Amino acid sequence: MRRLDALLRGEAATALFGHAVAGMARRARVGLGQAIDLVLPPLALDEGERPQSVGLTAAAWTRITFIDGPVCDGCGAPFPYGLGPGALCPACMAQPRRISRARAACLYDEHSRDLILKLKHADRTDLAPLFARWLSRVAAELLAEADVVCPVPLHPRRLLARRYNQAAEIARPLARLAGTAYRPDLLVRTRATSTQGGKSGRGRRENVRNAFAVSPVAARHVVGKRILLIDDVLTTGATANACARALLKAGAIAVDLAVVARVRESGTEPI
Repeated sequence: MRRLDALLRGEAATALFGHAVAGMARRARVGLGQAIDLVLPPLALDEGERPQSVGLTAAAWTRITFIDGPVCDGCGAPFPYGLGPGALCPACMAQPRRISRARAACLYDEHSRDLILKLKHADRTDLAPLFARWLSRVAAELLAEADVVCPVPLHPRRLLARRYNQAAEIARPLARLAGTAYRPDLLVRTRATSTQGGKSGRGRRENVRNAFAVSPVAARHVVGKRILLIDDVLTTGATANACARALLKAGAIAVDLAVVARVRESGTEPI
């Protein structure tokens, strides 16, 4: 019995010692990080300056046109004044969308475009968590009601060339922030489509018609679920609606959309 007591005391001491060492290691890592930041200050994500706000320099932050006021519930377009919950713009009333609701963090212009294109074409995946934080704020209501977060997929050929899906890079940390299930495999792109840039609204719809399908292995995660679809830019909504059509056909009860930026009706189109 004495031998057993001694053994237990030894194990307890070892556990306490291990806990103390782990705490010391954590404090050392924090101290080292603070020292490195002092000697080599972290750079802002947009320029080589120390950020004055989360992720961006103060100058860059003020140039972004964030959408904070009342918006169209269907497409996220900003309204000049509030029209009440669920209000729709004339375009959404004239042509109902498969997407139930949409939200965008900012307008797509020369300032937001530079950041989005850096993520999309310049391997700047470090920008994705910043965009995820923007969406966690502007799409908080959609996230609270979503069962699953799903990115708009790339065709395998384009994914191989780009090496990552920018929508997935945003959706993953967003789902983690919200504590919502993340399923990048819900949708597949069944055929390679040409770029949407430069096409009319009708041309965009034709370009992505039947271009998306629900993956058979993930179909059970769609039935009866409210899906939050994530993309980088909303222009006419053709891509999002094609995705929503496939998800609704597979049994989703509703599909909402959250994007980093939305194009003005007569604004600059994404590349």
